[in-house]
Amino acid sequence: MSDTTQKLSFLEKTGYSGADAAANFVFMTMVLFQLNFYTDTFGLSAGAAAAILLWPRLWDAIADPMVGILADRTNTRWGKFRPWILFTAVPWAVIMVLAYTTPKGWSMAALMTYAAITNTLLMTIYSMNNMPYAALGGVMTGDINERAQLNSYRFVAVNAAQFIVGGFTLPLVAKFAMGHDRAYGWRMTMTVWAVLCLVLFLFTFATTRERIQPTRSEKSSPKQDFLDLLKNGPWKVMFFWTLVHFAILSFRGGALYNYYHHYADKAAMFDFVEQFGLVAAAGAEPRGGILETLGYIVHGGRANLANSNVADVFNSIINMLGTGLTIVVILVSPSLARKFGKKAVSAAGFALATLGTLAFYFLPPTSTWGMIGLTAFISMVYAPTIPLTWAIFADVADYSEWTTGRRFTGMVFATIGFALKSGLALGSASFLWIMQGFFHYDTKLPSAAEAVAGYRFNSGISVAVLFAICTVLLAAYQLNKHTTLRMADELAARRNKAPAT
Repeated sequence: MSDTTQKLSFLEKTGYSGADAAANFVFMTMVLFQLNFYTDTFGLSAGAAAAILLWPRLWDAIADPMVGILADRTNTRWGKFRPWILFTAVPWAVIMVLAYTTPKGWSMAALMTYAAITNTLLMTIYSMNNMPYAALGGVMTGDINERAQLNSYRFVAVNAAQFIVGGFTLPLVAKFAMGHDRAYGWRMTMTVWAVLCLVLFLFTFATTRERIQPTRSEKSSPKQDFLDLLKNGPWKVMFFWTLVHFAILSFRGGALYNYYHHYADKAAMFDFVEQFGLVAAAGAEPRGGILETLGYIVHGGRANLANSNVADVFNSIINMLGTGLTIVVILVSPSLARKFGKKAVSAAGFALATLGTLAFYFLPPTSTWGMIGLTAFISMVYAPTIPLTWAIFADVADYSEWTTGRRFTGMVFATIGFALKSGLALGSASFLWIMQGFFHYDTKLPSAAEAVAGYRFNSGISVAVLFAICTVLLAAYQLNKHTTLRMADELAARRNKAPAT
C-alpha cells in the first residue's frame, strides 16, 4: 500500500533540496549571465547568440516529455526517478564546464558550432536530471501540507544557490581573470560550481525515498496519457503560465545585467559601494581578506570607472539582497498557503511584482537606493509564489489521477518542463530580438544611447507586462483551496483502499 500521509524528516527534506540547489548553479547562471557571456566573452553577435540560446533550449523542451515518458516507465530498486539523478551527476559536471569554455584561435563558424553543441548537451543533461527530480517531489508523500513544506525547504536551498550564483559569479570571474582574461575567469568559476553540483546530486540520491505508487495495474500508452492531460483544465492554465513565467526570468536577467552595466551611473554605484568599505585607492596593494579574495573590492577612483568592476560588484549586491530576502519570505509561504490557498497567494504576489517592476522604468540612472528599494519590494512579494507554484504542479498531477483514475506524474512534470524550457528560450531570444529590432543593438557598442534606452524599457515596462499576464492566468486557475483539499482527501481514501502495483 502507498504511504500517502508520510511525514518527511528534516534530513529527507534537506536532501531533496540539494539537487535543486545544484540545478540552480546552471539555471541561474543561464538566467542572469549566459546571454552576456555569449555576446561579451564568447564574442557572438546578437543574432548568433539568440539562435544559440533559442534552439538548444527548444530541443531541451522537446526532450523533457521524452524523459517524462521514460521516467514514468522506469522501475528499479531505487524507484522511478532517483536513478536519473545519480547517473546524470558526473556528465552534468563535465558538460557544465565545457559550456562555459571559450576555445582559443577558432573561427567564428567553429565557435558557433561549439557553443551550439555544448549548450544543447547542457540543456539535455538538465532535462535528464531535473525533470525526474521535479517528479520525485510528487511521490515522496501524498500529504499536501508536507508537500508545501518540502517545497519550502527546496526553495530555501534554491535561493541559497541563487544567492551564491548571483552574488559571487561576476566577482569570481573578474578575480580569476586577473592576469589572464575573462574567458579564463568564466571557466574557472564554472569549475568550482560544477564540483558543488556533483556533491549535491549524490546527497539527494542518498537521502530521499519514493513512496507513492500507482493504484491501478493497467498500462497506458504515452499517447493516452497526453490525450488525458489535454482534458485537464488546470494543467492548460499552468502550462501557459509556466511559459510566460520562465520567459520573464531569462528576459529580465539579460535586461537587468545590461541595466546595471550600461544604464546605471557608475559614479553613483561607486559612491554606494564606498559607503560599505568596498573600495581601494588606485595603485594600492591588495589588502587581502575574504572580500578581496571573492573580487568584491573596487580598485580605482571615482573619475576612472569605465573599465572597473564597480558594476559587477553593485549588480552582485543587488542579486544577493533579492535572494536573501526571498529566502526569508519563503519560510512563511506554507502558513500563507494554509490560510489563503496557493492560488490566492501566488496571484497576489505576481500582481504586486507587476507594479514594482513597472516602477523600475521611472528610476533615474543615479538612483541606487531606488534600485535597492524596488529590488527588495519585488523580491518580498514574489518570494511566496516560488514554492507554492511548484506545489501547484503536484496538485495538477493529483487532478489527473482524481479525474482519470491513473497517475502520470512524469508526463505532467515533463510537459510543464517543456513550457519552462520554451519560456527560457523565448525570453532570452526575445530580449535580443527586441533590442536588435527596436533599439538597433550592436554587441560591440553596448553603451550606445538607443541600446541603453532599450535596457531601461525592457527591464521595466516589458517585464511588467509579462508579470501582468501571469497574474491573469493565475486568476483563471481552477483549483482553489477548497477544491484542492477535497481532491486530496478523496485521493488519500482511494490509495488506502487500492493495492500498490
